Amino acid sequence: MKPIIRSFVVGFIACASLATLARAQDQVPVTITIDASKSLGPLTPAWRFFGYDECNFTYMKDGKQLLSELGQLGPQQVFIRCHHLLTSGDGTPGMKWGSTGIYSEDANGNPVYNFTIVDKIFDTYIASGEKPYAQIGFMPKDLSTHPELYPKPEDISLDKRADAAAGQAYPPKDYGKWGELVYQWVHHCVERYGADEVAKWYWEVWNEPDISYWKGTPQKYWKLYDYAADGVRRALPTARIGGNEGASSVPALKAFLGHCLTGTNAVTGKTGTPVDFISFHAKGSPRFVDGHVQMGISNQLNRIDKNFAAIASFPELKEKPIVIGESDPDGMAARPVTEQPGLGYRNTSQFPSYTAACVAREHELAAKYGVNFEGALTWSFEFENKPYFAGYRVLASNGIDMPILNVFRMFGKMGGNRLAVTSSADLGIDTALAKGIRSGSSEVYGIASLEPRKLAVMIYNYYDDDIPGPAAAVDLNLANLPASGDATLTEYRIDEDHSNAHTVWVKMGSPAQPNPDQYAQMKQAGQLSRMSDSQTVHIDGGKADLKITLPREAVSLLVLEWK
Repeated sequence: MKPIIRSFVVGFIACASLATLARAQDQVPVTITIDASKSLGPLTPAWRFFGYDECNFTYMKDGKQLLSELGQLGPQQVFIRCHHLLTSGDGTPGMKWGSTGIYSEDANGNPVYNFTIVDKIFDTYIASGEKPYAQIGFMPKDLSTHPELYPKPEDISLDKRADAAAGQAYPPKDYGKWGELVYQWVHHCVERYGADEVAKWYWEVWNEPDISYWKGTPQKYWKLYDYAADGVRRALPTARIGGNEGASSVPALKAFLGHCLTGTNAVTGKTGTPVDFISFHAKGSPRFVDGHVQMGISNQLNRIDKNFAAIASFPELKEKPIVIGESDPDGMAARPVTEQPGLGYRNTSQFPSYTAACVAREHELAAKYGVNFEGALTWSFEFENKPYFAGYRVLASNGIDMPILNVFRMFGKMGGNRLAVTSSADLGIDTALAKGIRSGSSEVYGIASLEPRKLAVMIYNYYDDDIPGPAAAVDLNLANLPASGDATLTEYRIDEDHSNAHTVWVKMGSPAQPNPDQYAQMKQAGQLSRMSDSQTVHIDGGKADLKITLPREAVSLLVLEWK
């Protein structure tokens, strides 16, 4: 990066963080009540899905390190989704680009399969403790109806973003060969990893066929899906297949689901096609106003609300698992803060507080419609060889974990049944949908879970605008705990001063090339940190009272354990 640009990035990110660094001295009293006898059913570990564009980053240095950390987030199984698993090329990564060279044709038009790179990707996932959320896409060059539109090799680099609507976005010239490619790939996976293992994966067809990632009609996508589903099921009848992984177009989702239920299958000629899970995308819309970042949580929640409603309108599908296949505060991970100042939230504790708020409301919206919410996939990973904290949407920067990664570490410590949470500073789902959290007061709310000898409570203090505001003096009242006597309390925290390597980097002077000691300090600061040593709390008559002070744009996880 040129010095003038580097200075802008450092200066901007530092300024964007001033609002959260400047804390008002006064505090707002908040009462949160949790009744351990009021279960809302099992807590779905919806947080355990992650994804990214550049499939070849999977087995690179920082990619492998990050995957090893994701595999250790918790006892719940983590799934990884990435683009370009079927894209032609030699594996050279670019921004929003990757390739595996899985398919080509000889001079006579006969298929040639090469699983070397896709095996390397899936091997890395499994060795790291994850399982594939395998995206069936994009179109190999020799199958594309417009192979001439594929980017030239010299245009693939880490310095420029690839074209989502290039030759890989077009329908196949031969749907039979497309279906056979899918069959051969899944069959190969069964031989390599075993049928029991592959049956635990997700197989989803394409990405956002309702926008530029698909240069065909909806009907041609349905045909693409039918042939892919047939290939998957021929190779492994117990495999999970789903879609449409759309960019939140409700009409497109409903039309696709209608095809799956009552349409004519392009392969069999019969009615319907398999859909084992349903996927769609939901994004927020941050912007930079009056010198600060303003998040758009209402946009993201509204998209989820409308898509849940659309799925619930099909009674036959209400029990189908739903994965929000990309669930993020904005629409492009590969865009840095220098291009869009509203992305300044990414390095700060506003990102994890936003994410905690979204996950809490996603569960409530699923309950509203009675749908089977299974996951919300965070489209964030890492970018190799980019400047430190450059403002991309990532979980780690040059091997340094971001604050956002720590909220997933918190989620990994939760399990069992979800409990009802009542807060005097809960602005309500209707307010969040209508206008977001920007009406003058922040929202202090959370998620709670109960296991046989453990209560976990995640509390966030979230506000759409990254401006100074009072901390919350939280009085947490616990009732009907299935325990008595002494218990151990541990508080984990994400804020400007905890679980936050970016703050440490800024205090160092934002070095472009940190020395080994600086790097080690940031590495440690990027881990999930405790507020203090564990404390003893007395439970009397199933009751306990806990008090914490939570700054704006902060998240705390309180874990109470007993024998």
